[in-house]
Amino acid sequence: MLMDQPNWLQQRAVLTPDRVAVIQGNQQLTFLQLHKETKKMAAQLKSCSIRKGDTAAILLTNRIEMVIAVHACFFLGVRIVLLNTKLSKAERTYQLEHSEAQLLMTEQPFAQEHKKDHFVRTFAIEDIQQIPAEPLSDAAGIHLDDTATIMYTSGTTGRPKGVMQTFANHYFSAVSSALNLGLAENDRWLIALPLFHISGLSALFKSVIYGMTVVLHQKFDVEDVLHSIKDNQVTIISVVQTTLSRLAASVDNCPEPLRCLLLGGGPAPYALLEECKKKRMPVVQSYGMTETCSQIATLAPEYSITKLGSAGKPLFASSIRIEQNGAVCKSGEHGEITVKGPAVMKGYLKNEAANQESFEEGWFKTGDIGYFDDDGFLYVLDRRSDLIISGGENIYPAEIEAVLLAHPAVAEAGVKGADDETWGKVPHAYLVVNEPVDEQELFRFCRERLASYKVPKAFHVVGQLPRNASNKLMRHKL
Repeated sequence: MLMDQPNWLQQRAVLTPDRVAVIQGNQQLTFLQLHKETKKMAAQLKSCSIRKGDTAAILLTNRIEMVIAVHACFFLGVRIVLLNTKLSKAERTYQLEHSEAQLLMTEQPFAQEHKKDHFVRTFAIEDIQQIPAEPLSDAAGIHLDDTATIMYTSGTTGRPKGVMQTFANHYFSAVSSALNLGLAENDRWLIALPLFHISGLSALFKSVIYGMTVVLHQKFDVEDVLHSIKDNQVTIISVVQTTLSRLAASVDNCPEPLRCLLLGGGPAPYALLEECKKKRMPVVQSYGMTETCSQIATLAPEYSITKLGSAGKPLFASSIRIEQNGAVCKSGEHGEITVKGPAVMKGYLKNEAANQESFEEGWFKTGDIGYFDDDGFLYVLDRRSDLIISGGENIYPAEIEAVLLAHPAVAEAGVKGADDETWGKVPHAYLVVNEPVDEQELFRFCRERLASYKVPKAFHVVGQLPRNASNKLMRHKL
């Protein structure tokens, strides 16, 4: 049984009260100021009849008020459902009902959309901040086994599943990351990914556990980010392929004092990693998911060049193995990535069937395909659900996408299997282009770099590719 701990923010406010906790634009709060604002909002939420053990939903864009709202819920011992602002009302409603959230904290126009919902009390964050409330005493303690947050996965089929992340999951994720990346006294972590996504939210836990400043951005804007690196002395940024690509295209060399670009959200094209290498941009590749509370494997900085393209090795206290038909694969053999460790979720909310299907003797089946090389470094190939089987051959869309992205005319690429009478499935490519490009030129380019069965049978130029809130390509919507 895991021990109780004091509230993390309250503890941090005692330890380093004057250290800056969060910066957004011209706003900034020290840990003591953040604690005071959190305590005030917690009292206001209590006046809304929210109590320890309840569930509250947060539907907010990246803003300091969201940071305060997250900590205010923990102050009261309330677990949080993080809602994606890009979802439709019907999708949000399902998650609110399924999680049995009693209260929804949001902003306009979402407050108007949900104000007539009978199953949840909806408050705009600005209205909550105006509620008079009696001051509270100390925060609720943290029990590491308790569910802290619930995030719904954007599954390719069926309803999304609610991932239950415990305080222990978040704690071990933060500590394991620090043991791999190192922790400097001057570290500042820039977050432009959504806080309702694990890559964004995990920075808030790192902030109070490390005593580290988070520099918060509403969205990823290259010019804003470059100015922020300089003005706010940013040392670490969380990025995904699309944001890294835009950043790399905007600089000739790595801007100081940046020491780490933590790359998640799926395998990156080799050409992009090579470009970053030439520009001395310190890309640290990682592998993780909502179910593992962000990264569970990360490439240690000293291997960033010799193992370019690898997601590295398991973080401390975690284990990874590759399985095929119930047997553990040898190095070089492709199979499903399975993971185990204290950062792995405790399960899916109210979904015992999915839990039984996903876990086996404590190992979580990720649904991703990968392999280990002879040195034990993990390489992630693709989602098992995205795998194209064509005439008995396995085709990984990410491999084809990486080739297409190396073409100067191609800005974005997505590949999906299409039905074929002869082969069962064949790859089709969907492209966003920088300039007009001849289809025969694309065929020639791919034939030079891919086996014939991997060459797309058709190219479709589109205005944009379907992506989720963290910019991850949703191939099932192509």
